Amino acid sequence: MVHDISNDHLSVEKVGEIIYSGMCIRLSEKTVERVVKCREYLDNKIKEEERPVYGITTGFGSLCNVSIEKDKLAALQRNLVMSHACGTGEPVPRDIVKIILLLKIQSLSYGYSGITLETLQRLVDFYNNDICPVIYQQGSLGASGDLAPLAHLSLPLLGLGEVYLNGEKISGEEMNRRFGWKPIELQSKEGLALLNGTQFMGGYAVWSLLNACRLSDWSDKIAALSIDAYDGCLSPFVESVHRVRPHKGQLVTAQAVYGYLQGSEIIVQPKEHVQDPYSFR
Repeated sequence: MVHDISNDHLSVEKVGEIIYSGMCIRLSEKTVERVVKCREYLDNKIKEEERPVYGITTGFGSLCNVSIEKDKLAALQRNLVMSHACGTGEPVPRDIVKIILLLKIQSLSYGYSGITLETLQRLVDFYNNDICPVIYQQGSLGASGDLAPLAHLSLPLLGLGEVYLNGEKISGEEMNRRFGWKPIELQSKEGLALLNGTQFMGGYAVWSLLNACRLSDWSDKIAALSIDAYDGCLSPFVESVHRVRPHKGQLVTAQAVYGYLQGSEIIVQPKEHVQDPYSFR
């Protein structure tokens, strides 16, 4: 199965489906057109614009008034990625890295960042070959962006940093050797496009929500099984009872338990007790 990267909304549920069903991804034709069009616009803008453009023809932060010569714009972006790769702590679990990578690809695919098609396609190649850049858990600036984590995500594009491949940690250089790739030479603004964003915290949030939903589903199934084993009552889970509140989560859980118990010979037999223990109710 293949998921086409487009500008369609990517829901939490869809991310879970893509990640945990082992789908490959590819850039849709319209995505390719958007990315190429944006890059062409940016290249033309740099040629025509005499005024400095922050982070593209100038330095960063306190160096915003320092103009960068056109033949050094690529080096500026490479240096940006390397300078911000200063995360620390334990490595981010690989399934979360996959989510972060997918979210980064999705973000860049809208065609507003100035990323080149070559760089974006290499990130897709990372995803499809189960290459997980080594990212560290500490270093994000929070609301100001996940600069350090995303720098570590981007290092292997340059043949730097480390990745996990088939359960083995190898260098970005060794990764390129095994796949016959050349390091990406970042063009103007690409470092900014790669580092700006909140895909690190977004990846953790999506992973947490997916696991919370999974735990909730397991809880409903365990509850239904326990009620059946105890010879419990089905009436407390009738939908009309819960619409009195109404709390959406309560309704969903009641419907789930009620549904799981349908077809049970135990649940429909006459009960000797008036109601179930409070732990079940």
